[in-house]
Amino acid sequence: MRSLVVIAGAVLLFAGCAGQSRQSVAADTGGSSSHEGAVRNVVLVHGAYADGSFWSAVIKRLQAAGVTATAVQNPLTSLADDVAATRRILAQHAKPTILVGHSYGGTVVTEAGADPHVAGLVYVAARAPDAGEDYTALTKQFPTPPANAGLVYRDGFGSLTKHAFLHDFANGVDRSRARLLYAVQGHISATLFDDKTTTAAWRSKPSWYAISEHDRTTSPELERFLAKRMKATTIEVDSGHLSPISHPRRIAELILRAARHSG
Repeated sequence: MRSLVVIAGAVLLFAGCAGQSRQSVAADTGGSSSHEGAVRNVVLVHGAYADGSFWSAVIKRLQAAGVTATAVQNPLTSLADDVAATRRILAQHAKPTILVGHSYGGTVVTEAGADPHVAGLVYVAARAPDAGEDYTALTKQFPTPPANAGLVYRDGFGSLTKHAFLHDFANGVDRSRARLLYAVQGHISATLFDDKTTTAAWRSKPSWYAISEHDRTTSPELERFLAKRMKATTIEVDSGHLSPISHPRRIAELILRAARHSG
């Protein structure tokens, strides 16, 4: 009888801990751990100078909320190549999906977002060109961000200098983490930023936008213009360009909000 009491007590303790765990998940993601009716798939597209591991902290929170999250590994060789990589991941899900893009990744989701499985778009300090738009010309209407001065091309590929990466691209990120990110920096083709989209998915899909208030890679004024132009549900984050790393909870909350709305 004593053994049965002990076992019963352990079961109750486990159930209580499980309940607390679910409550912790809900608190960390800013909502309920139950997302019935919400979109259950998220595909995340990194930008220039990065790779798929960039999204790790956000993915952890999305998984804790019961969402299937997958990061694309962009080759950064051309817009067509990056869109193709994103479409391969979307095809693997073949279900309603929230497509998320950071920085240059916003150009990719703007093109790939026309996929019928994409239920909504989330832009994080991201580019959002219109179809056929000369995005470089558009950026010249806004303040030039400091990181631009540190972009150096060699043998057909570009990267940021160490100073530009640490002080401008990764401002607001813990310095030791920023140095790790610099060590695995993705190099971009010399023509990557010249490629133009053929469509603008944000014109037909519900969109959300996270503006980085202290961005030194993309002008916050430009981000506000893009968010307003697409009529996106918008938040402002007290961060530099890499908000998914410095403020993963805020970004995960926005993605989950988009998933609930699009379900």
